[in-house]
Amino acid sequence: MTGNYWINVGQPRTLQLADFWRGLQFSIPFIGVLTFHEFGHYLYSKKYKADVTLPLYIPMWLGFLAWPSIGTMGAFIRLKSQLKSRKEFFDVGVAGPLAGFIAAMGLLWYGFTHLPTLDYLFQIHPEYAKYGADYAKHVYNNPGLNIKLGTNLIFQFFENYVVTDKSLIPNGYELMHYPFLFAGYLALFFTALNLLPIGQLDGGHILFSVAGWKAHTIISPILFIAFIFYAGLGSPMPIDFQYDTYFTEKLWENAMLLGMTFIAVSRITPDAMNNFILALAIFGAQYSLKIWFPGVVGYSGWMIFGIVLGRFLGIYHPPVINPTPLSTGRLIVAGIALLVFIGCFSAAPFGQ
Repeated sequence: MTGNYWINVGQPRTLQLADFWRGLQFSIPFIGVLTFHEFGHYLYSKKYKADVTLPLYIPMWLGFLAWPSIGTMGAFIRLKSQLKSRKEFFDVGVAGPLAGFIAAMGLLWYGFTHLPTLDYLFQIHPEYAKYGADYAKHVYNNPGLNIKLGTNLIFQFFENYVVTDKSLIPNGYELMHYPFLFAGYLALFFTALNLLPIGQLDGGHILFSVAGWKAHTIISPILFIAFIFYAGLGSPMPIDFQYDTYFTEKLWENAMLLGMTFIAVSRITPDAMNNFILALAIFGAQYSLKIWFPGVVGYSGWMIFGIVLGRFLGIYHPPVINPTPLSTGRLIVAGIALLVFIGCFSAAPFGQ
């Protein structure tokens, strides 16, 4: 099966010790991939004698609020000294995503080649057993209570070319019960997130190293605006001022979108008015597109990350002392990183 995946949130209940041990089957592989990623950065930073911290992990469990939670907000290292060349920025930037991707591929290969039988799922949901292999046609009647996971090219590759018995591929609603696959999906998501060629994300470092500082100052804002434009397409609602019975709700939603867009782009230029005009232009383009093509839908979940990226992380890159262009070998590696990004990226990774 290919396509979209869903996580059933279910009803809150008291956690037992057995839940903790089962959770380790997800958390250890997932944290392991994050560790590979961060140590890729760390080792290359040390190679260039940069002052850098060991990986720092950010715990964040929201289960006590009865919210779906993966228990962490990821990991990071902190560079305390400036890298000196485009080559150094490239090596440090690309090493993390490639190391994490290799670890994720190994995890997914194991997960897809060791899929359990349906009896495993029926032990978790005994009520499904009476339907047999056709359970999916009968048991999912309220998707609004679930969280949807998107698909990506890597998952489709494993489903189509690695799994020999297609009946063993878990239905998307149950992916959370397959810890290696769930951890692998999240690992690919974070890899794609880091490889976005914007600002000082890993992909932004790669873009800077390949194209140079001047090109980065042009390309990165353009890509960021396109990112915000796509994110906002999940929200704007054209209003029929004469007949619309949801006028107030739509007006509020559009005002919220415009405000969030302005916050996201508020550091693109030093002038606040220019940034507000840019936000209005983005919103106007989104609104017009939705009028002419109402079926076009973006992914509003990206807007929060867009605000973090545009307002706090920044979309520009500092120059370096040594701007020598990259070698041919590193340009080839940059092309590989682009392919990894394409394979891992999901336009709508969660919800909707």
